[in-house]
Amino acid sequence: MEKSTGIGIVLAFVALLVGMVLKGAHLSSLANPAAIMIIILGTVAAIFIAFPMSDLKKVPKLFAILFKQQKLVSKKELIQLFIEWVSITRREGLLALESKVDDIDDMFLRNGMRMIIDGNDQEFIHDVLMEEISAMEERHRSGALIFTQAGTYAPTLGVLGAVVGLIAALSNLNQVEALGHLISAAFVATLLGIFTGYVLWHPFANKLKQISKKEVEVKMMMVEGLLSIQSGISAIAIEQKLSVFLAPSERYASNKGEEGSEQKAQAAS
Repeated sequence: MEKSTGIGIVLAFVALLVGMVLKGAHLSSLANPAAIMIIILGTVAAIFIAFPMSDLKKVPKLFAILFKQQKLVSKKELIQLFIEWVSITRREGLLALESKVDDIDDMFLRNGMRMIIDGNDQEFIHDVLMEEISAMEERHRSGALIFTQAGTYAPTLGVLGAVVGLIAALSNLNQVEALGHLISAAFVATLLGIFTGYVLWHPFANKLKQISKKEVEVKMMMVEGLLSIQSGISAIAIEQKLSVFLAPSERYASNKGEEGSEQKAQAAS
């Protein structure tokens, strides 16, 4: 489970509810069916109008992505894997990697490996893999856009809800005792609109974008590794080339570990 999503949602509601109590507002005022209907149902209606059904069918899957831990191949593991493969290639040739293909879990990497084993042109392989990454980015972008638009619509619908509430309040000016309650209820819609828009929907969209960015980085790393294998570069060269995808701290830790291993080996000898 992606803990940060759950923690963020809990903290958001705690901030809202505790803040209302500290300000002296009654929590019962949030139980406003009219405001909830205008904001929630109105946002859903706007999303249905804005997007085709083919995109909306992905919403349950998008929620699953937000609450599940992203499973990606570790960049360090990927580097070690490519070092192993390039060593095999330089010793035995590209066809020696054919026995490794079925062991690859990632479909993108497996397809790329098959293409280089089949002897396709390097430019062709690059174009195919980059087009696949581009198509994936577009799918991810359209998914995040649903939440971005929801975050845009919800606050505006909150204003609409407030206007509807004020109309009801002004229609009952002769009932002084009920006037304060009606005005308070009118602004509950604005509160819900701003809260859902800027605390839920926009952050959800941002998280989907970040998840997509990480996946694209791993895929780009795979492309570089596959093309490097086909070029026949050395294991050291491919390690240096793929290390640029690691954070500086990870590169430093990796180099330090290698130096320590070399010193131990020299001491043992």
